[in-house]
Amino acid sequence: MTYIPKENDYVKWKGNEGWVYFKDDFCVTIEIGTKNRKYPIKTKSAIHHKDHILLVCYKYQWDELEYLASRKSKYDS
Repeated sequence: MTYIPKENDYVKWKGNEGWVYFKDDFCVTIEIGTKNRKYPIKTKSAIHHKDHILLVCYKYQWDELEYLASRKSKYDS
């Protein structure tokens, strides 16, 4: 059975490890790091203090992903 990624799974892909940050029917993004912003961006709902470094993995590449772990939410450490 082929692994189907979900948000908040920790995966390995092409020598990188990170959290599945977003998933839709066509791709997932894998967060491999964050970086503090020099100037935070304020939106209606929050102040964003970090830039997220993401890789895009398309559905036809999901068989290359290696599942390592999961977390309940992106707010878990």
